Amino acid sequence: MIQFFFPRRTIAVSAVAASLLAFGCVAHAQPFTVPTHRIDGTLVFDGIPPADAKLASQLRRYEEWRQATFLDWLPEGGMLIATRFGRYEQVHRIASPLGMREQLTFGGGPVIEARAPHSGAGFVFVRKTDGYPQLYYYAGAGAPRQLTHGNYEHGSPVWSHDGKRIAFYGTDRTGVNDDIYVVNISADTHPRLVVAGSTGTWRPLAWSPDDSKLLLLNRVSPQKCALYVAEVATGALTPVAIPESRITAARFAPNGVGFYVISNAQSDFEQLLYYNPITRITRRVSADVPWDVEEFAVGSGGHYLAYVVNDDGRSRLTVLDTLRNLDFKPPGLRDGRIEDIRFDDAGQRLAFSYESSRSPRDVYVYDVAQGTLQRWTHTEVGPLAPESLATAQLIHYPTWDRVDLQRRLLSAYVYMPRGRAPCPVLIALPGGRELHSQFRPEWKPFLQFVVNDLGYAVIAPNVRGSSGYGKAFRALDGGRLRDDAVRDVGALLVWIGLQPGLNAHRVAIMGHSYGGFLALASLAAYGNHLRGAIDVAGIADLVDYVGHSPAVDRARRSAEFGNVQDSYMRDFLDRISPLDNVGMIHRPVLVVQGLDAPGSRAKDSQQLLWRLRSEGNQAWYLSATDAGNDFSRPADRQAYLETAAQFLQMLAR
Repeated sequence: MIQFFFPRRTIAVSAVAASLLAFGCVAHAQPFTVPTHRIDGTLVFDGIPPADAKLASQLRRYEEWRQATFLDWLPEGGMLIATRFGRYEQVHRIASPLGMREQLTFGGGPVIEARAPHSGAGFVFVRKTDGYPQLYYYAGAGAPRQLTHGNYEHGSPVWSHDGKRIAFYGTDRTGVNDDIYVVNISADTHPRLVVAGSTGTWRPLAWSPDDSKLLLLNRVSPQKCALYVAEVATGALTPVAIPESRITAARFAPNGVGFYVISNAQSDFEQLLYYNPITRITRRVSADVPWDVEEFAVGSGGHYLAYVVNDDGRSRLTVLDTLRNLDFKPPGLRDGRIEDIRFDDAGQRLAFSYESSRSPRDVYVYDVAQGTLQRWTHTEVGPLAPESLATAQLIHYPTWDRVDLQRRLLSAYVYMPRGRAPCPVLIALPGGRELHSQFRPEWKPFLQFVVNDLGYAVIAPNVRGSSGYGKAFRALDGGRLRDDAVRDVGALLVWIGLQPGLNAHRVAIMGHSYGGFLALASLAAYGNHLRGAIDVAGIADLVDYVGHSPAVDRARRSAEFGNVQDSYMRDFLDRISPLDNVGMIHRPVLVVQGLDAPGSRAKDSQQLLWRLRSEGNQAWYLSATDAGNDFSRPADRQAYLETAAQFLQMLAR
């Protein structure tokens, strides 16, 4: 087992580059390869060598797994789950623990949401077809009835308590704005517009106990959200007087008087609060810990309340007995991620999805009264031996600045291969729609392949600005502090150089979206200490990214990166953009980009490719005409993973 070494003394920011040189982490440039060009359906391989059949076969072993995601309880006591037996995830019904999975939906695209009513038959589900999520109602027999149509977004279905109506959001009115609709399932009528949304995104969260009102969330930016109560009959809106903050979830209390809310209005972290609109008093419900509460569930009558805390990436589930003022924690779960928590109609059993770095997602049920945890599904990891899979180990490394006179410590998850030492290293930078989402110890089969078959150690750092560590930490890379996150990668390279089990001469870096920006910027800043980079839909030009944003994203991106109309800020963003620093990149780069992406990213990735090659760099380019920024279609994703594996194998030589 590798022993990680943490220095007693660390270096100042001005000495990061000098310290890297001191460790001798200088890699030799890869030979330039004459670009080749081939087309396979919607995929274009440019400058990429012919596929390695043996490597692709090894990788496919890591893609033959399934998972099960909890969707909802059924009134009769069974549950709905999402799982995949064919090409896409579909809705299945399970009547008992480890029981047979009965498939209920078929064909089309993947099912991404499903909700069952508290009473009555059937359920509503959201299927993503041709890029546009649509709502369907499954009545229990025959083909499901489609509730929404057209090239518009729809989602977040919420059942009324009487099981007759469904609230959801849709963009039918303008094609851009999120509006709130209600459809009467029992009357078989068309959806009715209740609230016309304006700025930001609007989502229905819950019906009031008497089904006369809806609780709505208006999200203007990640840190600026507001709650409203809408009269279902008239659409009249009443704001809930909670200070402007980040709000991720809210529900009516069972007594109909107040609201449970996850908000950071009173703390650096997101807490579970109870707000009484009559007294206008807000009290904290969750424990006073320096971590975010991610989601919560309230049982019928309010006897039990459950919430999940994100503890440095690991999920911690707590169930409160509100009558006896006790709390319980389900036994037997290793470090991993817990999501989709929901009580059954009796309010005694809590179902949730759980996954870890060594196991795909499965469904568990915690019986609060009995204090027992029961597994309801058991999915497979395909032909892989579970005992051979690597565990994500949480470590903390010192970066270049101080907090209260002490070196700031950043967290990272490390996957170590067996046997080979010192081993090459892959730095995996998380991205996400809200910039760099926190890396979590989840099931990531490609990383397992990189560790077990390619022999890399994988290090996934949570650099400044990552979610999960509070408002102050998230703001550390805002505006003109943007390149401080790149310096955190430099500090990680210093830490890698101090570890005897890691080969500091063989370090690669990869990232998606904002993580792609960090990977490219790090390659420009620390190119002598990196072998190469994989950029998946990365942000190559920050000015273009902000200035040519889709209307729905423009305000959020301007608040995060800065106003590009300000010449001072524009010059700064130009100066740190990878597209303007190509002359400092002298290592191989794999650029992966969907050509159907909104904004300017597809154009910028092609500009990046041209400039890299004009500098004499080896640049592989994989594009797909039917993909956006996520490469989520099975054929596209398979091509990306096989190409990335081939690229990393080349860098490890």
